[in-house]
Amino acid sequence: MTNNKKLILACIDGSKLSESVCDYAVWLAQRVEGPLKIMYTIDHHQETAKEVDFSGNLGMNSRDHLLEEITNNEHIRSKLRLKEGKNILKAANERVIKDGFNNSTLCLQHGNLIETLVELKEELRILVIGARGKIHEDKTDEIGAKLESMIRSLHGHILVTYNNFKTPQHIMIAYDSSEESNKHIEMIANSPLYKGLNCHLVYVNKKNTADGLIENTIEKLKSAQWAKIVSASLQGKTEDELCDYQVKNNIDLTIMGAFTHTRLHDLILGSFTVRMLLNTKTPLLLLR
Repeated sequence: MTNNKKLILACIDGSKLSESVCDYAVWLAQRVEGPLKIMYTIDHHQETAKEVDFSGNLGMNSRDHLLEEITNNEHIRSKLRLKEGKNILKAANERVIKDGFNNSTLCLQHGNLIETLVELKEELRILVIGARGKIHEDKTDEIGAKLESMIRSLHGHILVTYNNFKTPQHIMIAYDSSEESNKHIEMIANSPLYKGLNCHLVYVNKKNTADGLIENTIEKLKSAQWAKIVSASLQGKTEDELCDYQVKNNIDLTIMGAFTHTRLHDLILGSFTVRMLLNTKTPLLLLR
């Protein structure tokens, strides 16, 4: 998270969370003084008509007529999706200008969103996306159908938003002392993103092993120029303890690693990342 030329990318779809995505993306871009791109993706596979069975008694002329009608309808739908995308991007641009960012780049992308993000991964600093898209936007106990696949596919930093924007002041780092987690601490310590904010370093594990680890980790974190660093050592079910801590301490943003285990491990024991995505009370900044 040290290359100022890499993008803050806001992926929007016109859902309720799109405004929140734009707001958090602007906050990130302003904090790290990086470029901001706003992207809307048209996946034409989603608008393809259902497969039609031509095996009945339709004559050749009837089949040709029906095929022509389907093609025309798909063309109309495609034009409407294009118009919708342009309108959504226009509204997003107005939003970020209102937030004080005047030089964002707008991108109307055709194709599969996950494939597009994988292609862009070398350009990305942080991806910002809503926890739920249009289909799930009113189902607060669910996450978007593609969110898990997207996070697994993109080995980078992803900020997942849940509610209206709130300027982050209190940041919680979910720390587990693993090698991966220690790498994340180094990235955080070297980032300008957190200067002047309050850090809550939270460790959920056996208490008798926590004190030394936390003390050493706090020393590493100091170079990020936090306003204040506090720590907590908790015992219990990790996701429950972290989510309870978020509420009790008015946490505005949680930072954690994502999908550090294999798919087989997650299949057998369940994924901690997915449980946090489902239960968190604050936006999640996932580091991979």
